[in-house]
Amino acid sequence: MRKVWGLLVVAMAVLLLGTGLAFAEAPYHIGIVTGTVSQSEDDLRGAERLIEEYGDVANGGIIQHITYPDNFMQEMETTISQIAGLSDDPLMKAIIVNQAIPGTTEAFRRVKERRPDILCFAGEAHEDPGVIESVADLAINVHNIYRGYLIPLAAKKMGATDFVHISFPRHMSYELLSRRRNIMEAACNDIGLKFHFETAPDPVSDVGVAGAQQFILEKVPAWLEKYGPNTAFFCTNDAHTEPLIRQIVAHGGYFVEADLPSPLMGYPGALGIDLSAEKGDFQAITKKIEEVIIEKGASGRLGTWVYSYGYTTTAGLGELAIRILNGKAEISLEDLVACYEKFTPGATWNCGYYMDLNTGIEKTNHMLVYQDTYVFGKGFLEMTKVEVPEKYLTIK
Repeated sequence: MRKVWGLLVVAMAVLLLGTGLAFAEAPYHIGIVTGTVSQSEDDLRGAERLIEEYGDVANGGIIQHITYPDNFMQEMETTISQIAGLSDDPLMKAIIVNQAIPGTTEAFRRVKERRPDILCFAGEAHEDPGVIESVADLAINVHNIYRGYLIPLAAKKMGATDFVHISFPRHMSYELLSRRRNIMEAACNDIGLKFHFETAPDPVSDVGVAGAQQFILEKVPAWLEKYGPNTAFFCTNDAHTEPLIRQIVAHGGYFVEADLPSPLMGYPGALGIDLSAEKGDFQAITKKIEEVIIEKGASGRLGTWVYSYGYTTTAGLGELAIRILNGKAEISLEDLVACYEKFTPGATWNCGYYMDLNTGIEKTNHMLVYQDTYVFGKGFLEMTKVEVPEKYLTIK
């Protein structure tokens, strides 16, 4: 009888494990904080990918996922309390916030005061570098300094002779965006592209998103006539991206990649593609978009990152925390790239340290990342293998 009972227990355990309803007792927990589906779907999908592999805390797994409010700027104290509250769990050993919205620094400070043993990782940090670096074990941002050189270089590889940077005063008041624009101009001059700056309406101004998008729709054909058919375009705002892609497909020109690249950024709306069946499968999403672009005769003229930056940052930082806690990694450029590439088969990443321009000091707890550019109908450009000249790193 005892033997039969033992076999029944084993059978039940196997059944539960097979349905994902039970996991071996977790040695530690990892908190993942993202925006909601409506605000940051890609970031959230990265958390789901971690749960798929490591299980959620409710079912004996490792991952505890929560979302911060959509109106986080108005509910900052709630957001801070939510993040800090994860440290109440005695098994909590790491907290990842992506995107690391304003208030993340204060939340991490409260966590560290109570539990200095908890690793605190900030994905796509919104707060000033010196602020988030003061408390985060690791902060991540997209490498806009390197991209200031690499995006024009990619445009030239694609066949461009001219490069148009589209933005507006609010964005140009941001240090990193204005630095990237200035690096782009210097790079264009060095590699033989003609650089042009065009101002478009700010979507948060009186004209709104609709007015800003209509401006782009009307202007792209005129810009192509003014600068020539081999003109590449780059815009700093997400709302401008969809109409820009639509007009480039229809009228010519080049589009290297979006400000924060993803195949979901601009392409589905611009091309009228339903990607609901491919949700979360970035290779399938890229293939479907590519088929439409080739069909429309725009092969080789538009690019992206195959895998969403937000998705990979959530999953990659979670994986890095797990490897560190398991004694298989440390906070390093090499280990970070390895964790990012785990979730992006076929694509490569590169990264470097953030350097404080005032002091010239590299911050080893603040890393800047970028993925190789994929051109629809052509393939990867191998931009992660390009060595960026040091002269561009100090341009203000």
